[in-house]
Amino acid sequence: MNASVMHGSEVRHGFTATDLTRRKLRQQRIATVVFGAMGVAILIPLLLVMGCLITRAWPALTWEFISGVPRNGMRAGGIWPALIGTAYLVVFSLLVSGPTGVLAGIYLNEFARDNAFTRMINLAVVNLAGIPSIVHALFGVGAFVIFLGLGKSILAASLTLAIMTLPVIIVSTTEALAAVPMAFREACWNLGATRWQVIRTIVLPNSISGILTGLILQVSRAAGDTALVMFTGAVFYKAVRAGSLFPYSPREQCMAMSYHLHAISTQVVGVPEPMLYATAVVLVAFVLAFNSTAIVIRLRMRAKKKW
Repeated sequence: MNASVMHGSEVRHGFTATDLTRRKLRQQRIATVVFGAMGVAILIPLLLVMGCLITRAWPALTWEFISGVPRNGMRAGGIWPALIGTAYLVVFSLLVSGPTGVLAGIYLNEFARDNAFTRMINLAVVNLAGIPSIVHALFGVGAFVIFLGLGKSILAASLTLAIMTLPVIIVSTTEALAAVPMAFREACWNLGATRWQVIRTIVLPNSISGILTGLILQVSRAAGDTALVMFTGAVFYKAVRAGSLFPYSPREQCMAMSYHLHAISTQVVGVPEPMLYATAVVLVAFVLAFNSTAIVIRLRMRAKKKW
């Protein structure tokens, strides 16, 4: 039979598909359809929720709302102090938890020996990832607000957010490093490279996309947490200049989007409904902007992989 005219049950390059191959291909097509349907089933409710939010928020979504300051007891004006305060909290916490989590993941995966002590540390890291944020908030009050004397401030809230998100970064870093084939390391060691040279030039560049996944999750959780920042650094209202990029110092309290949304939804009477939904939309857009930047970087890093 001529290989160039095979149809359906036959495979190109002169190989005839067996019954096992046909069954595997059929199972693969079924799995693709099932998982595709599951993805669509998850995406549709998300799009409906976002569509509802944007529709109700549209009358209030203006540049003045984003760059302005609250007025009339939070019933008018904008959300700039809360937006820039959230950016401060996310950036400062990321500056602490990012390097610390990545270095801890490198040590646990590349340097630490596989013994009872290391396994206990890994178990503690996994358990810390599941602790509710209110527990981290109480820890932050005791450790940073009171013991270190930072008071309720951006520094105290950022350090507490860093502690809360650190386990996720450590776990994602160790998993990304473990995914790099051991043959890469062995080849470099056989050529005389040191362990750190292998990690710096081979392992980290090939695992950076997985590490960025943990950082993306950190941004989302840090921007959306309410209880933690309310206990350690967020304030109900703080007067700042509209549009100012540096309205706070690290030792001051700040407004935060999540706490601001909670406050105007539950504590302030007479807030226009479009303003509530517009605040929620801006918070979601803020998180998406950070995440999209990290995802673009991750995709570019992943495209550079040679395996």
